[in-house]
Amino acid sequence: MKNIFINYQFLQTIGSSITNRGDLVFFKGKKTAEDNKQVPLSRNLEKNTAHLKQLFSFGLNKDFSTREITARYSNKKIKLFFYSSIVNSTKIHEGIIRPLLEAKGENLNSIITLEAIKELTDFDSIVDDINSGNVVLLLEDCKTAYSVNVADFQHRGIEKPENENAVKAPKEAFTESLNVNISLVRKRFHDKQLIAEAKPVGNRSKLDVTIMYIKDVVNNEVLENVRERLDQLSVDNVRNIESLEQYIEERPYSIVSSLLYTERPDRASSYLEDGYIVLLMENSSACLVLPVTFWSFFHSEEDRYLRFLFGNFSRLIRLVAFLISLLVSAVYVAITNYHSEMIPPDLLLAIVSARERVPFPVVFEIMLMEVSFELIREAGLRIPNPLGPTIGIVGALIIGQAAVEANIVSPIVVIVVALSGLSSFAVANISMNFTIRISRFLFIFAASFFGMLSLTGAFLLWVMYLASLRSFGVPFLSPLSPNYKSTNDTVFRKIIKNEYFRPGQIKPKDSRKKG
Repeated sequence: MKNIFINYQFLQTIGSSITNRGDLVFFKGKKTAEDNKQVPLSRNLEKNTAHLKQLFSFGLNKDFSTREITARYSNKKIKLFFYSSIVNSTKIHEGIIRPLLEAKGENLNSIITLEAIKELTDFDSIVDDINSGNVVLLLEDCKTAYSVNVADFQHRGIEKPENENAVKAPKEAFTESLNVNISLVRKRFHDKQLIAEAKPVGNRSKLDVTIMYIKDVVNNEVLENVRERLDQLSVDNVRNIESLEQYIEERPYSIVSSLLYTERPDRASSYLEDGYIVLLMENSSACLVLPVTFWSFFHSEEDRYLRFLFGNFSRLIRLVAFLISLLVSAVYVAITNYHSEMIPPDLLLAIVSARERVPFPVVFEIMLMEVSFELIREAGLRIPNPLGPTIGIVGALIIGQAAVEANIVSPIVVIVVALSGLSSFAVANISMNFTIRISRFLFIFAASFFGMLSLTGAFLLWVMYLASLRSFGVPFLSPLSPNYKSTNDTVFRKIIKNEYFRPGQIKPKDSRKKG
């Protein structure tokens, strides 16, 4: 018997002349099993059942289950299909099966006591709903299926924030359940205008991205921009919000992120109140806030929970730590190599005597210790929690002391690098933390050429680069530059009762908070 590979259109053209000869024909091309999902339901229950079992590999797929019952209200067969591993079996038994076996009524909507029933007419919708944790009911002599949400995906309980710790602040953090996360936001913001809009993403594995915003405050142009980017995604699967950030960001090669990543529901709620947009997804214990500015990464939610002077003092310390972490190593390289006259004589003598037996140039010392610090930091993150802090402290002490005693680096370099590294921890946001760490190496490299002259030029170019960035149309350094009518919550904040406006740079529909 010959095997002939042809496509579906060609077979229609030549008719049945090939098959009448007993040849075995393999279809190749447009007519695939994937296309079969698009066909509508028929009235034949057995035919629908067989097709659905084929789509889900029934028998091979261990947790795909089916149940057949005879409904009391119609005396007709009803078949239930669901994934047993992601549904609540108690809900199915008490809210669907028992009422159908015992209760009388006119239709399913009057018998089933669970959430609203959704009607489905094609296999594509049925597959999506079953994958989402719904139970689908197929009825005898009916071309409509019914879907009920009984999802019970497992997730962690609500815990404290891991990366955004605060002393005087709520202690709840997002978890990996989308419904729980939406609940945590609504718990903090009671407003009928707060919208949670769902957008499915992914061609093969479809997951919903929930867009949260205040309908009468949000900028419609920014909202449409977000919707378009989500609609244009052409990818098999977007697993979580961390992956989504990389799909929708404007400049993937930028060292600065254009979206704010936060695990605190109270912080997300405060941004929503100001007119920002929050993105949530299943499987992620955080959310994305957009559009953002440089100051969004610099601020902490605890600043607003502290009194006016305390909160601004905290911001001042954070600003000083930011500048130290960014520039202190580069300034040390520039001054010791090119501008030794700027150093007081006593300090200069101390530096020279400490470096007397060190054979390497200053820039090599700094780079060596900076790389060593980054290695210790990365190792501390990957080592199991009970050992991480201990290994980090012991490793830093041993390496630093050994390097000094071996005359590889001078003691003052260890002090400078330690000050630079420790200051970086004051900037809690992980995206801005990486920006500082990468920029620090760029500035050290620049300072090694012409000292303060090349360092100043590199810093100006860095600021100009920040000024050129936009996050969903919003200038990155606004409202400082360009200036917008707003609360001016940039470096320092005002007294809370004197904050009358929302951030003007995002152009909200309602710009006033009060009055």
